[in-house]
Parts: sequence; C-alpha cells; structure tokens
Amino acid sequence: SITCSVSQDKLVDRCERLQLQSAAIARHVDEVLPAKDQAVLNAANAARELVIQRLLFVGKACENEEQRLLEKVHTEEERAHQSILTQQVHWTEALQKLGALRTYLVDMITNLDDQGLVVSAEGQVSPEVAEGILEPQESLKLNFNQTCVQSPLLHRLWASAVLCCLAGSQEIHINEKTLSPHLSLSEDKKTLIFSPKKAKVDLDCPERFDHWPNALATAAFSSGVCAWKVSVEQSCAYKLGVCYSSVPRKGSANEGRLGFNAASWVFSRYDKEFRFLHAGQPQPVELIKAPAQIGVLVDFAGGEVLFYDPDSCTILFSHREAFVEPVYPVFAVAHQSISLVQ
Repeated sequence: SITCSVSQDKLVDRCERLQLQSAAIARHVDEVLPAKDQAVLNAANAARELVIQRLLFVGKACENEEQRLLEKVHTEEERAHQSILTQQVHWTEALQKLGALRTYLVDMITNLDDQGLVVSAEGQVSPEVAEGILEPQESLKLNFNQTCVQSPLLHRLWASAVLCCLAGSQEIHINEKTLSPHLSLSEDKKTLIFSPKKAKVDLDCPERFDHWPNALATAAFSSGVCAWKVSVEQSCAYKLGVCYSSVPRKGSANEGRLGFNAASWVFSRYDKEFRFLHAGQPQPVELIKAPAQIGVLVDFAGGEVLFYDPDSCTILFSHREAFVEPVYPVFAVAHQSISLVQ
C-alpha cells in the first residue's frame, strides 16, 4: 500500500511537470514567438531601409562624381581643342608671312638687274623679317591630359566592384612546369609552399624557374579586366603580380628576380618592408598593417595593374602600363606559403 502511494505521488509529480512544461510551450508559442516574429520583421525592415539608404547615398555620390569627371573631361577636351585651333591660326599666319616674303624675294631675283639687286638687298630686304617664326615643336598643351579622370572614389569603387564580381569567377591555375625547385603545390593545387631545400625536378625544362622561388599561372590575359585574390597571411616574404612570358627563368642573376626586369610588375613583401617592383626600380609602399589577402587587378585595355586589400577596401598600389603582349599571373614565395582564393 505504501509502495503504491509513492508511485502514485511520482506520477502526480510527473503530470504536474508535464503540465507546467506544456504551459511554458503554449506561452512560448502564444507570446514569445509572435513577439520574436515581429522583432525579426522590424529588424528586416530596418535592414532593408539601411541597404536602400546606403545604396542611394552611394548612387548619389556616383552621380555627382560622374558629373564632376565628365565636366573635367569636357573642359580638358575644350582646352586641348582650343590650343590646337590657336596653333593652327599661328602657323597659318606664319606660312602666309613666309610665303609673302619668298614671293617678294623671287620677284626681286627675277625682275632686278645685278645693281638693283645689290641695292635692294642692302637697303630694303632684311632676313630678320622672318624672325619670331620658329620651327614647330611638340607641345603637351596639344595633348589630352588623361589625369583629368583620376578619381580616388571611382578608383576604389571600381576596384571593389571588380574584386566582388570577377575574383573567383576567373579560375587561376598554377603551371607546375614553371615551379622553382624551392616550391611545391598542395593537393588542391591552390597553395604554393616554400622549402629552403631544393626538390629534385627537371631543371632543363625551358618553362621552369631554376633558381628564384617563382611560379607562373597556366593562362595569360590579353584583353578586358581580370582579377584574383591571394591569401598571404602565412608568409612574410612573397611577390604577386603579372609578367610577360619572356620573363627570365634561368640562372641566379638579379635579372631573374621578379620586379628586377622589364617583363614583370609585382607587389613585394619582405618582413616588414612592402614595395612595388618593376625593371629594378623599387617604390616603397607604406602600410600600417600587413594585409591578410591581396587582390590583383589587371585592366589590359586601360593599361593598369592594381593591388588591393579586400579587408580594408584599400588600394595598396596602382601602376599604369601600356601592355604590349599578354600577361601571366606570377607568384614568388620565400617563406612558408601563399594560397589562391577561389
């Protein structure tokens, strides 16, 4: 009887707990979830409004920048055009003066006798008539100045848009035949790993870099805009950029180092020193913080290679170059590893 009573009490307790649990669930369904749903709805509306406001602001800023740049382009076009017109008037007048002088001199030679020619030459005709009429020379005033379209806002927005839209959509593959004996590829073919000890590879392969720790991509770019991102947080000694296929690949001379020849353009890090390198002419890049990733953008038609920090939306360095042949993505690693982000 006592055992039955205890069991009955336990069942009653369990029923009460179940009832309390059911009440809590019902309250959660009736009160908490509707309130949470309303909170989510309010947050979503606020987020939509924030997105719209910011995009409208960016759009307005872009419209204003577009108007400002188009006005600068128009002003520069008018200036160059006016300079050309002024030069045309000036040199037309000079031609007329020279023509009239030549006609006068020919007439003298034709119509005067020797005595008259001597008298006229001594007293009436002076070569100084043509003074001030110099030989025409090339002038920068007659050229359209491309710097009128330079805009930090447009440049930064363009770089961000290119990296968002193109980086990852254009697959970059590293050409294993070009790997330095100091480099190896990970299994997924995306990470370049440095080793101080040279691996046993075919150094006679014409495509291979046989000394400096360099590697090329398999495909070149010859038109349009291309972009790729590289994770560099594991390395404190690397180079990223582009090069022509003619970049030197053999020997230990400085000419074979990326950025020390005329066929390569690279962003370089060595410890805490950051530089842009081309044709052996280093340009220092002052950075407060080492980037974890670097985006490389190439505008082939526009003639520009640009290095970008996606995390801070900062242009690390921009270089203008009229590329005369296709360019290959190129890499160098002298410490640990770097990885393509795709």
